[in-house]
Amino acid sequence: MTTASLQALEHLRDPHTLQWYVIPLLALVFHVYTTEIARARRSGNWDVVIAGLTLFGMDFCNESINGWILNLTQRSALWTAPGPSALRTMVGWNIEIMFMFALAGIIFQNSRSREPRRLLGVPEAWVLAAGYSALCVAVELVLNAGGLLVWEYSFWTASPAGVWLIFLLGYFHFYVAVILVTGLSTLRRKLVAVAAIYAVAVVLNVIGLGVLGWRY
Repeated sequence: MTTASLQALEHLRDPHTLQWYVIPLLALVFHVYTTEIARARRSGNWDVVIAGLTLFGMDFCNESINGWILNLTQRSALWTAPGPSALRTMVGWNIEIMFMFALAGIIFQNSRSREPRRLLGVPEAWVLAAGYSALCVAVELVLNAGGLLVWEYSFWTASPAGVWLIFLLGYFHFYVAVILVTGLSTLRRKLVAVAAIYAVAVVLNVIGLGVLGWRY
């Protein structure tokens, strides 16, 4: 395994690395969700909460697949986060990233207009999805330059082709999932879709961590 992979596996899910700043960040996430739940109860529109859960679930799936890649290759995941963290939850995931993605879907949904709009002839939601994905890629490039996020494979780099791949497979499909799930006709169908996303992640981890005994 690469040096970054071995470093990421150190102190994996180790509570002794926890820092106090996790507490106010957790409180912030709770505050945002409880505020949105209160609004949903009044309005009957749960799309903002659904969006938050959908995007986080998609990231959960991505990170689980990333862990599988590490174990199947016995070399490296697509992305590795070996740097300092209050809690490294997977080789490419940590508590700080989790808090960010827990809020990203809510931020995206609150950016959308209540009524369908078009920007530059394209539905607004898709333009925003592309914009937020591009912003995430830009942040990732900075993190990679600082050594906090490590890429090992030649096809997943800061090259033009690599950036497009990171854009599409790293972020854009998160926002596409939010658009598709919140676009379903009933709350029941939306909840079933969200549950299906989390079910995929849970199954991947039950097999990978539980049955096969992998570490990631």
